[in-house]
Amino acid sequence: MRRIISSFIKVWSSAAKHGVIIAVLDFLLLALAIYLGYAFRFSMAFPRVYVIDCTRAGLIFPSLMLMLFALRGQYRILWTQASSDDYIIFSKLYLFGFAAFLLLNFVFRFSLFPRSSLAVTFFAGILFSGGLRVSWRVLHMPHDDKREEKLKTLIVGAGEAGALLARDLMRNADNLLVTAFVDDDKQKTGKRVSGLDVIGDTSNLADIVKSEKFKVVLIAIPSAHGEKIRAIYEQLAPLGVQVRLLPSLRELADGHVSVTRLRDIKLEDLLGRDPVKIDLDESSNYIKNKRVLITGAGGSIGSEIVRQVLRNKPAEIFVLGHGEQSIYLLLESLNELNLNIKVTPIIADVADSIAIENIFAKYKPELIFHAAAHKHVPLMQFSPREALRVNGIGTRTLARAAGKFKAERMVLISTDKAVNPSSVMGATKRVAEKVIEREQKNFKDTLYMAVRFGNVLGSRGSVIPKFEKQIAAGGPVTVTAKGMKRYFMLIPEAVSLVIQAGAMGCGGDLFVLDMGEQVVITEMAELLIRLYGYEPYKDIAITFTGIRPGEKLEEELFYDPNKVHPTKHHKIFSSSFKSALDDDELEFDFNKTLEQAVSEPDNALDLLHKLVPEFKSLNL
Repeated sequence: MRRIISSFIKVWSSAAKHGVIIAVLDFLLLALAIYLGYAFRFSMAFPRVYVIDCTRAGLIFPSLMLMLFALRGQYRILWTQASSDDYIIFSKLYLFGFAAFLLLNFVFRFSLFPRSSLAVTFFAGILFSGGLRVSWRVLHMPHDDKREEKLKTLIVGAGEAGALLARDLMRNADNLLVTAFVDDDKQKTGKRVSGLDVIGDTSNLADIVKSEKFKVVLIAIPSAHGEKIRAIYEQLAPLGVQVRLLPSLRELADGHVSVTRLRDIKLEDLLGRDPVKIDLDESSNYIKNKRVLITGAGGSIGSEIVRQVLRNKPAEIFVLGHGEQSIYLLLESLNELNLNIKVTPIIADVADSIAIENIFAKYKPELIFHAAAHKHVPLMQFSPREALRVNGIGTRTLARAAGKFKAERMVLISTDKAVNPSSVMGATKRVAEKVIEREQKNFKDTLYMAVRFGNVLGSRGSVIPKFEKQIAAGGPVTVTAKGMKRYFMLIPEAVSLVIQAGAMGCGGDLFVLDMGEQVVITEMAELLIRLYGYEPYKDIAITFTGIRPGEKLEEELFYDPNKVHPTKHHKIFSSSFKSALDDDELEFDFNKTLEQAVSEPDNALDLLHKLVPEFKSLNL
């Protein structure tokens, strides 16, 4: 019997895809509704004069309805996957069609339709025709023979997104059997949402998953903070269940919720800090129709600056890099976007004054985003002269050219490691900040500013790719020190700050993003290991190698937190380049010392200490 019903459903649904069967059944059922209206008034056998009227009405009413349904696309709807909106539209069309039928009959009097049977005809028609559509949904609910083979699934979040996801899973998920919700709204516990029970909240999520033997947990809370996602994940990680996430509201820009939007949890979802939201449409008008130069354009930060600048319709972009391969790969990725904005590649060294002057004379860029730099802390410990050449002389060369050729703005990408630096890299970035401050005094028509932020997730040389390779190799994951902490940002977030700084800066500004609390690197390693399905210290070892040359246990964001000022964006702060220590520069020629450090490699480190008196070398 089950096979017969299953075969019938299969044939029925196949035909329904063409809308033909639904239209035929609509006609017959609506004609039946007319007949029942007459039969209710006159019993089964009614006078001959009403037989003719019933026949006319039984042809005109269904024909009118079918024409209206067809014009409004009702026979193109796949009713096995219809939404509540589809049923609402159907109901409105039926009401309109019934009213139109009564109006036509009043004008043309083609049928002596008894008024006492109007209600019977109306309700029978919507019951039959609406029931026909509902039956498709009911017959396609997951009651097939493969139900036992599907993975029992729990949805965390019984809000609108969770309800939409549950309905889509019931229609489209071949391997998932969603059976319940949990939600922290106590009023929902014990209620039903989209036909599923809300069986508890997240406070005892682990117990629910174990007792009900769920195999998959789907987190459907797009508005959830990072701390909430992490709290849920930490309960589930030891249980070995599959955990997937519906993206944040920022990622669900179109508001569409479906099975296809589910993705695996990423490390940034668990860091406990929400990305800073910046209205780029408001803040980036200064980019539109301008010639924009981006240095270090082939790097992870520089390439994202290129992409975000392109969204704001500049007149032309000049992408400058020292390595030809990175610029080539950037251009290849941009070709896939089919943009109508001209992108000009430039291979040059930012410290080459002849090349930079020629570039400015030829292209006359109006906006400069300076991301080119040496940034690897341990490597730069062994190459102070090269770090000063690129980060110091390179920044000065670019800044002077920007002033000389009257560029409107220049934004320097700096780092939290420039605050009380303990490394060569951090000290040379502090030199770059001082260069920007000095050139602002020399070229008042150009607005110079810097953006200081922490580590960027996924950027080249960051700790995450290193950890991922170590996990893929079976471990161990190496952490320098157990108590080491760092600020972390996402690449798009960091770049949006750069764009915002360009809009907010008035010249001589230093911007810093409120990045929340620092993240313990050991905890990050443990989270990443769990994301790969392993247990830290059991499946994958974590070993501690000791602090590397130039590294601090914790980073700083400001020299003096008391001299930090809020801006119109509550997550962005402004600080002056100037510090009390800068008064020492009056005793020597800053630019001459910088040039001497580059021309005398053996003295570069000593001269770097003179350039940045607050530089305290660690582990050299």
